[in-house]
Amino acid sequence: MAGQRPFGVTLVAIIAWINGLFTIISGIFHIFSWAGWVSIILGVITIAVSLGLFRGSNTSRTILAIVFAIDIILAIVAWFTVDGFGLWATIGASILPLIGLIILYTKKANAFFS
Repeated sequence: MAGQRPFGVTLVAIIAWINGLFTIISGIFHIFSWAGWVSIILGVITIAVSLGLFRGSNTSRTILAIVFAIDIILAIVAWFTVDGFGLWATIGASILPLIGLIILYTKKANAFFS
């Protein structure tokens, strides 16, 4: 890890942590189904990865980038397969992961994670 953590990396880590918390909460509401347990596990992983970002873990950055890419792909797939999931819903579901991907691979972020 080189230098001070860029603000963008901190922002992405905070957003990922909050997302993980909400995923766990959602899982608790659906605890009696397999999806509830999957949500809880994914939420815990997301929080762990976000904490790794705070410490400058390049592995955490890679895992989160994969998660962001999957989020974007799922939003695009939903646009074509889910009734009522239109263009604006796709854009809304994709914008934060896309911004997160961009921020995680800026010049300052690359220097921090190297």
